[in-house]
Amino acid sequence: MNSRVLNAPWRQRSRLNFTLLVLCMVLAVSAATPSYAQALGWEGETGVFVTPLAYTASAENEKVHPVVAYHFLNAGPVIGDFHEASVEVGIGKRLEFGYTHEFHTFGDNANLSPLWQNGFDIFNGKVMLVPENYRKQKWVPALSAGFLARPNVRNVGNFTQQYGTHPQSIGGMSNGDVYVVASKVVPTKPVPIILNAGVRGTNAELWGMGGNSPDWQARAFGALAFVFKGPARSTIIVGSEAAQQPHHPLNFPTLNIPATLTYCVRFIPSAKYKLNFDAGVAQIAGQVMPAVNLQARHQVGFQVSYGF
Repeated sequence: MNSRVLNAPWRQRSRLNFTLLVLCMVLAVSAATPSYAQALGWEGETGVFVTPLAYTASAENEKVHPVVAYHFLNAGPVIGDFHEASVEVGIGKRLEFGYTHEFHTFGDNANLSPLWQNGFDIFNGKVMLVPENYRKQKWVPALSAGFLARPNVRNVGNFTQQYGTHPQSIGGMSNGDVYVVASKVVPTKPVPIILNAGVRGTNAELWGMGGNSPDWQARAFGALAFVFKGPARSTIIVGSEAAQQPHHPLNFPTLNIPATLTYCVRFIPSAKYKLNFDAGVAQIAGQVMPAVNLQARHQVGFQVSYGF
């Protein structure tokens, strides 16, 4: 792989952008006032660890509710690490939209790691179509529809296609998701249960981290979680989620990507604060073909979200 790829000018610009964005987030969090806990998922939407929930970034008595978040995933020695910074805004109780930038640090495999180039942008929006317990029917889940748009993705098949055609270009390809999702809190005692299920139409492999898929496909996702009371009025949520992926990335028809599984825990220190911490383990991809092992089967990640 040509060394100019690894030393392309967008890497220096991205480090500067990352530093500035994290600094702004730290300043925003330090000025925020206490309220209720708020949680953003991997791509910035209100969610579990990597999949969306039907709920939105809303707060009692607030028409506009901003939330900021930082996410990290150690994707292994081949793929490298991902850092994400998110800003999400809830409008009323039924609408949210936001922006996330993904930053990537290279792995150390000389043959495969250059297939993952430095980060991309993610825009998201979600509208709640039916609120939970609609018309006082306690069995009714929250139902929402949303989208994710990812321009300038340069990973895996996107990179090989673009670099082979336009080696001097630093642009990328675009992909996205549209989805519907239903979420329900079942108030069993002493441990409530959270159920979540949805389907997305996507042309992205691994939410863009694996570049594009060859075409649009319908992929299912779901989650199950248990809510426990922690010490000092804290809340601990333990759960797992699964998300189907397109079988093959663009330009790699023999490379097989399995469904993504995560095992995660969310800690909410107090109901007085819009703060939560997430940690989890993700099963992403290992032996994707006989001669290729991406070494990303038990990857650790964490997230922190704070709402104003």
